[in-house]
Amino acid sequence: MKLLVDMNMSPRWAVVLAEAGHEAIHWSQLGLAYAPDHEIMAFAAANEYVVFTNDLDFGEILAETNSTGPSVVQVRVGNLRPEAIGLKVIAALKQSAGTLDTGALVSIDPKKTRIRVLPLNRRL
Repeated sequence: MKLLVDMNMSPRWAVVLAEAGHEAIHWSQLGLAYAPDHEIMAFAAANEYVVFTNDLDFGEILAETNSTGPSVVQVRVGNLRPEAIGLKVIAALKQSAGTLDTGALVSIDPKKTRIRVLPLNRRL
């Protein structure tokens, strides 16, 4: 899985995710630190990355646009250090890998992982 680590996450996440077998790069290596979220989403979609973030705006963008991608993984915890939540993140990525490949919003918090298939506003 290719993961694009957002600016609000430590660059150490790219190393931790790579050590777990994922291709991962921090946005600071690709674009401007103050790039708008829409630009990051467009880059991720065009280059088949999953956005890895703490920013809830990415989920809002998916909902507003009724988009089928890119997939987004939101880490919703107070302590974002890889040492604190890394094992839970790696397990959640493994659990949701197939869904992330086809389009999903995955939210990880200390108690659970929630997986929502894209588009978020689809009619059943």
